[in-house]
Amino acid sequence: MSGALEGPVLVTGGAGFIGAHVTRALLAKGVEVTVFDNLSVGRREAVAPGARLVVGDLCDAEAVQNALTGHRSVLHLAARVAIRSSFDFVVEDTTTNVVGTAVLMRAVLREHAVGRVVAASSMAVYADSAAPVAINEQHATEPVSPYGISKLALERLVHTMSQSAGLSSTVLRFFNTYGPGQALSPYVGAVTIFTHALMRGDTPTIFGDGLQCRDFVHVQDITQGCLLALARHAPGRATLNLGTGVATSIKEVVQAVQAALDRPGPVLHAPAVVGELRYSIADISRARQLLGYTPAHPLASELPPVVRAIAAAASGT
Repeated sequence: MSGALEGPVLVTGGAGFIGAHVTRALLAKGVEVTVFDNLSVGRREAVAPGARLVVGDLCDAEAVQNALTGHRSVLHLAARVAIRSSFDFVVEDTTTNVVGTAVLMRAVLREHAVGRVVAASSMAVYADSAAPVAINEQHATEPVSPYGISKLALERLVHTMSQSAGLSSTVLRFFNTYGPGQALSPYVGAVTIFTHALMRGDTPTIFGDGLQCRDFVHVQDITQGCLLALARHAPGRATLNLGTGVATSIKEVVQAVQAALDRPGPVLHAPAVVGELRYSIADISRARQLLGYTPAHPLASELPPVVRAIAAAASGT
C-alpha cells in the first residue's frame, strides 16, 4: 500500500551513486532531504542543491543521532560495496555494514519522529542459483562472500529493531545497478569498468568464462523502487528484490559496451573470483505487488547512452 512521501528524509550514503539519484528525485517531489555521508566514496559535488549535507561517519553515534533529529523517514544506503574485495576487507565491510547499521538503528529507536525505515541490501545475500532463472525472496540466503554476510546481518538488524519499536521497515535487495554518474571502482560496476578500460585503450578483462548472468537494472529504476518503498504505509516488514527479471551474460555486456563505443575487439579472461555468484536474476513479482514497482529502463535501449555518458565524463567532454 503506497501513499504520500513523508519528509524530512535522512539519506545515509546520499553522496554516492544511487544516493545522489534518489536525493534529486526526492527533492523534485518537494521532500526535504538530509544527506549523511563520510565522503569516502561519495562526492560532495554529487549532492543536489537543496539537500542538507552532514559529513560524518556511520559509526559515530553522536553524529548519527544529531543528523537524524526531526526526520520522519530514513533511507539507509550507506555501505561498503565491494564483493570482489570483501575477503580482503572483511573487517572494514563488517564495521560499516553491520556496526554502522546497528548505530543507525539505535538512533532511530531513540528518535521518536521516525516512522519508516528503508534499507538497501543486495543480491549477494542469496545462495548461487543452479541456472540463469529469476529467484524470489524465498530463495536460500546463504551468502558466498563476507560482503553478502554483512548485508544479510544488516537486513536482520533493520527488521528486528524496527519491529521492536513498531516501525515499518522495508529492505530492498538491489541487483546489478548501472547508470550515469557511477564512479570507477575495480570491484563493482561492470558497465563502468568496461567503458573505462576501452576508453584507455585497454583490452577488457572478464573474470571467468563470461557466461555468468546478471540482472542489470538502471539506477532510475532503483530510484523508483526507493521512492515507492518510502511511500509504503503498510505496517510491519517487507523484503523485496529490485531488478528487472532479465538475465544478461557478462560476455553480452562487454559486446554491448564495445558496440556503443564502436570499439570492437578481443577480451581477456582471468580466473573466476571466489565469492561471486554465477547466476543472479531477480524475480520482482513481490515488489510489483506491494509497491507497484515497474522497471522502465531496459538494458538494450539504455546501455548505449549510459556508456556514452560515462565515456564523455571520463574524457572530460
